[in-house]
Amino acid sequence: MFEGPWQWLFLGLSAFYAGMQNALAGGGTFITFPALLLAGLDPLGANMTSTVALFPGQITVAATGRSMAEGVGPMSLRKLVAISLAGGVVGAILLEFTPPAFFARLVPWLVLFATLVFFWGSFVRRPSGSDPARRLSVGTLSGLQLAISIYGGYFGGGIGFLMLAVLTVAGQPVRAAGATKNVLAMVMNAVATLIFATSGRVQWAFAGIICICALAGGVLGTWLLRRLPEKLLRGFVVAVGSLLTVWLFARGA
Repeated sequence: MFEGPWQWLFLGLSAFYAGMQNALAGGGTFITFPALLLAGLDPLGANMTSTVALFPGQITVAATGRSMAEGVGPMSLRKLVAISLAGGVVGAILLEFTPPAFFARLVPWLVLFATLVFFWGSFVRRPSGSDPARRLSVGTLSGLQLAISIYGGYFGGGIGFLMLAVLTVAGQPVRAAGATKNVLAMVMNAVATLIFATSGRVQWAFAGIICICALAGGVLGTWLLRRLPEKLLRGFVVAVGSLLTVWLFARGA
């Protein structure tokens, strides 16, 4: 849809906002994924390129909050990392062997699911980790984290809110859960980034401009973190996800 200099400007501005959005409230994938679709990439290539391009920013976020990340009861952080690593490998390999035509048909449903998860995590969910009766067992926590990690390696939209919900219900304080899910998301995307980088489907020129602009946006987002209403930003992500879902379903009709 966009060509020439306008294409690069569009991707750069989209990535800058995505980086700022990730720092402020999460959901940057909802910006870069449709931007890459509009730039002409197929859904499979757009998903892989977006994942690779946003990964450096995830490293920064995870490193910044590493001191607050922790395990949950008898489940150590190291075990959660191992589960996330394994799930990320499985999900990324599944995506690598997914036929592009099948993934194109699946994407509207994935975006719809991720948008609903984001909406739930932003406006419906309430932290419940303080109630011991509602805490998850080690087996349940392991199974849920593995499922989230597989989904994260495969597509990734909404994984932050899925993990935040699971970790708080399992008993983590909200602040620790936020830092922990950033570390775990970085781990599962590290595997996906490595696999996608060797797939031949990443558009490296697009990934480069998105990476640079997203990092710059993340710096601004960190500065604005205490200055802008978070619900407004989350609402914008839900709106983008909703419009993207309708557009993808209409495009495939």
